[in-house]
Amino acid sequence: MKRILISLLCLVSLLGAPIGLAQGGGQGGQKKPAQSKEEQERLKAIEAERIRRMDSIQKQELEGVQVRLKDIGRFRGVRPNSIMGVGVVFGLQGTGDTRRNPQVARAISNYLRSIGQDVDAATIEPRNGALVMITAELPPFATNGQPIDITVSSIGDATNLRGGVLLRTELYATGDNETIYAVAQGNVSIGSVGAQAGGNSNTVGFLTAGRIPGGALVERGAPTRLVYDGFMYLDLYDADFTSAERVEAAIRAKYPEMNPVAQNGGSIQLTLPEGISATAAMAKVEQVVAKVDNKATIVINEKTGAIAIGGNVRIAPAAISVGTITVRIQEEVSVSQPNPFSQTGTTQTVQNQQVDVEQGESNVAVLAPNTTVADLARIFQELRLRPFEIINILQLLKEQGALKARVIIQ
Repeated sequence: MKRILISLLCLVSLLGAPIGLAQGGGQGGQKKPAQSKEEQERLKAIEAERIRRMDSIQKQELEGVQVRLKDIGRFRGVRPNSIMGVGVVFGLQGTGDTRRNPQVARAISNYLRSIGQDVDAATIEPRNGALVMITAELPPFATNGQPIDITVSSIGDATNLRGGVLLRTELYATGDNETIYAVAQGNVSIGSVGAQAGGNSNTVGFLTAGRIPGGALVERGAPTRLVYDGFMYLDLYDADFTSAERVEAAIRAKYPEMNPVAQNGGSIQLTLPEGISATAAMAKVEQVVAKVDNKATIVINEKTGAIAIGGNVRIAPAAISVGTITVRIQEEVSVSQPNPFSQTGTTQTVQNQQVDVEQGESNVAVLAPNTTVADLARIFQELRLRPFEIINILQLLKEQGALKARVIIQ
């Protein structure tokens, strides 16, 4: 059994202390051999280069990351639209809906009646079909005849859609059940695998949902509006006041005639100049380069142990102590028998327990003011910490108040 002891203490008296590791549990009083002058000069040069690089990184972090505006935002009105419909997948090998869901038989009967075939719903075997929901995204500026991908999902009690064929299904927009935006049909592709034998079954993935690449043809595109009373609006994906001000300044420096105004942290208003189309104006703005601010954020995925730390993360003076205590409990079972020819006593099993406790050396890492991600990564590497230990340290640093960043746990 292993127990990780992590204690974080605010070291006010160490405001000027360098970052480093101190090994505990060793023999006190031991002196290190004196370093030669060449070795001292080499270490000084390495430290100077490290400081120069860290100053350069901090400067870049303060100034922001240089990106194109098309990579951090979109123009208002340029957006996809969700469309959906209810249809039937047929051709299944008895894995469709049961008779508890008679909607399948009625849906097939109605479909056949629409093409001039009158078939009684009672004569249709529902196990060969399944009632499904079709969902898709209608991209901006979609034109008639453009293929789009669709997702097919069972809404009944079907167990497997593999091998099924989606019958023709009309897709509508939310709140508009009269306008047909796309028509879907085709063979359902299931990316999952299932097997059954001897009363046992095993499934990898989901067998009741699949996709049809290019399974729908657009009948009409959704209306798109780009200009609002002579203005265009650039909406940032991640709202931030600093970034919005920098974007406004970058556009004003290159295209002052557009009179950019940052209305808030997420939207920049632009005036459409006379004699130029909205498409041409937007194409120019998309190529403008601005320096976007980086937020101090740490994202932790506890399931996979993955950790992403932003460059602007800073840590106040603190100490990290990681001590490993290992407790081993070994149990042996032996047999105790009575003496030969004894008239009393019976054979018994005896459990012998042996307990060993080992405590390793304590590794202490001291964090100086303005510790950066590079410093923290180096310390974690030197401490040889495992992912779950790093996650615990980051969480406790946040609770202690030394970690100056937003922590997102997935």
